[in-house]
Amino acid sequence: MASPATCFDALYAISDDPWGLRARWYERRKRELTMAALPRERYRCAFEPGCSNGELSALLATRCDAVFALDLNGRAVQLARARLAGMPAVHVEQGSVPHAWPGREFDLIVLSEIAYYFDEAELETLAQKIRATLSADGTLIACHWRHRYDEAMQSAEAVHASLHTLCALPRIARHEESDLLLDVWTRHGASVAQEEGIA
Repeated sequence: MASPATCFDALYAISDDPWGLRARWYERRKRELTMAALPRERYRCAFEPGCSNGELSALLATRCDAVFALDLNGRAVQLARARLAGMPAVHVEQGSVPHAWPGREFDLIVLSEIAYYFDEAELETLAQKIRATLSADGTLIACHWRHRYDEAMQSAEAVHASLHTLCALPRIARHEESDLLLDVWTRHGASVAQEEGIA
């Protein structure tokens, strides 16, 4: 089986939107679900590895003071930079997680359709990086496709179970449907109402 990087190179060679992020209703709805699940209105600094052509990054920029976006594919990085050129708060770089993880603190980490490409050892490294860089009031959100995907190392269910165990964070929300699985964890586990002092 070809590596994800090789497959991505082939996909981007024939399309600037190989997963239909702009056109497909599933992708547009998934982004809106992801944004709606965020428990806070604003974040200081978000990290989105696997940003692809920057469609989710653009939405994150409306809720975050700064967004650090990363993708392993050079063409994806070019497309994301073009898509986000009018958003100075978004910084796009080329790199591969979990090893090329920024050495700074984030109060939002977004894993969208990326973690099932990792084996168990890489998931452990991913969790270590999350624990080391997620702020004391930070949010981790993960959303993954639940159907079979040839390049995926694990299922969405297995990945989210591993993240829950390895990151050891309180889970405050879960959304399940036939196509996707979405989980939200926070360092403190407080509800929005508690944070606003109304509960």
